[in-house]
Formats: sequence, C-alpha cells, structure tokens
Amino acid sequence: MQQSMTGYGRDERTSQNLSIKTEIKALNSKFLDFSPRIPKELSDKESEIRNYITDQIKRGKVMLTIELEMSSDGDLEVQVDDARFTAYYRKFSELAANVDNHNSDLVKLALQAPDVIKQQELDPESLPWKDIKSSIDEAISKCVSFRRQEGEALASKLAEYISNIRNGLKTVEENDADRTENIRIRLQKNLDEIKDRVQVDENRFEQELIFYLERLDITEEKVRLKQHLDYFDEVINKEEFAGKKLGFISQEIGREINTIGSKANHAEIQRTVVMMKDELEKIKEQILNIV
Repeated sequence: MQQSMTGYGRDERTSQNLSIKTEIKALNSKFLDFSPRIPKELSDKESEIRNYITDQIKRGKVMLTIELEMSSDGDLEVQVDDARFTAYYRKFSELAANVDNHNSDLVKLALQAPDVIKQQELDPESLPWKDIKSSIDEAISKCVSFRRQEGEALASKLAEYISNIRNGLKTVEENDADRTENIRIRLQKNLDEIKDRVQVDENRFEQELIFYLERLDITEEKVRLKQHLDYFDEVINKEEFAGKKLGFISQEIGREINTIGSKANHAEIQRTVVMMKDELEKIKEQILNIV
C-alpha cells in the first residue's frame, strides 16, 4: 500500500503527574528532512528519537514536537523571586501614580513579569521515558494511518491515469494497423505522378521505401510502453515506499510516448499521443506526493 507524504498524528497522556503531548506533521520533500522540537530534558534522547522516527517514516519533511509539563494535580513546586517581584511592583506603582491610575492590579502584573515565578524544573533522570516513547509511538501510528489513507486515494487516481494511457495505446495500435500501408500507397501514388517526367529506379525506390517505413515503425515503442504500464501497475500494487521508483518508470513511459508521437505521421495517433502526455503529466504531479 502506498503512502502519501502528507500526514498528521497527535497524542496526549499523563504519566507520574507529567503531561505529555506529542505531535508529528509530515509534508512533501524529495528526501527525509527531520526537524525535532523537544524539551531540553530530552536532549540526550534526541539521537534515539531521530533514529526511531526515521525508521518508520521513510521520506518527507517531518516535524516532531514534544511538550512536557507538570500536571496541575501534581506536587508543583513554585518559587517566587521576592526581590524581582518587589522591584517590578514598585516600578509599576510609580508609573500608575504618574498617570493617576490607582485601580490597576499591580500585584498580578508584577507576578506575570519575566522571571518572577519559576516553576520546578523537570529532572531528566526521573522522566517516564517508556511512556514518552509510547506517546511518540501513538503519534507515529496516527500519522502513518493518515498517510496510508491519503496514499490509497493517490494510488486510485494513478491507476485511473495509467488506464487512460493504456486505452490510448489501444487506439494507437488500432490506427497503426493500416498506417504504414497508407503511407506506402501515398508515396507510390506520388511516384506514379512523376514517372512520365523522370526516370525512376524501381529497386532503389523499394529500398528507400523500406528504409523510410522502418524509420516510422513503432512496434518496439508499443511493446515497451505496454511493459512500462504493466510494471507501473505491479509496483504500485505490491511495493511500499515506491514514489521514486514510480517516478523513474513514468520517465520511461514518457520516452516511449514521445517517440511514438515523433514517428506517428498520423492525425489520430497524434491526438492520442497528446492525450497520453496529458495523463502522464497528471501522474508525475501526483507521484511527488508518494513516499
């Protein structure tokens, strides 16, 4: 099953009076671009977290955010810097007096000033790493589930575009059956019109005609195009994380379509080639979203 590179997962839980919030966002990127935002208390775990994420999310711009906070029902130790609080309060009082404002809640303002209240810092040694890792697991699981749902929709659209190209190939094959014969007849007719005025070597003409028709022959291109279409269907149905491979196959499909168009010399085939190119551009655009 294919995965889209766009995904989102979030998990919230409480462990040992610690609130754990984990969020993963994934966007399109040619390679794996991992950007973690984690508390300083988990800095020694960053490498492990990075490896853990990259093992499961193979490609895309991945942003991980982990927030750790002591829950309100825990034993939260709060420290107040008395000197800093007093300094802020006095300054605010002076400013209030200058504008004759005696109704301001100066205590609240002073408590909210920078560095007045210091909450208890988390101890890295006592963090419930097992529960934090479980939270990361859950966020990853939700993100991957999201990506698979999106990937299923993308795969359905790609199958539709490939089917349209396959139908176009059938149209090419139907029109190719009498294409070379029509070219032969047209050239022979033109030759008959000038025979009375110029001397024509019939053997040389046949040789040149065969060479010309061989240059216009698209049998190999039709066979290779069908093989590429079959391989595309096989990869998208059986392989996971196949975005890059599907991109390479689509390039080969485009090469055969272009060659058929350049050799066609047939109005209906040319119109069909334009349709197939349009479907191929849709494929290339959607493949950019596949992991």
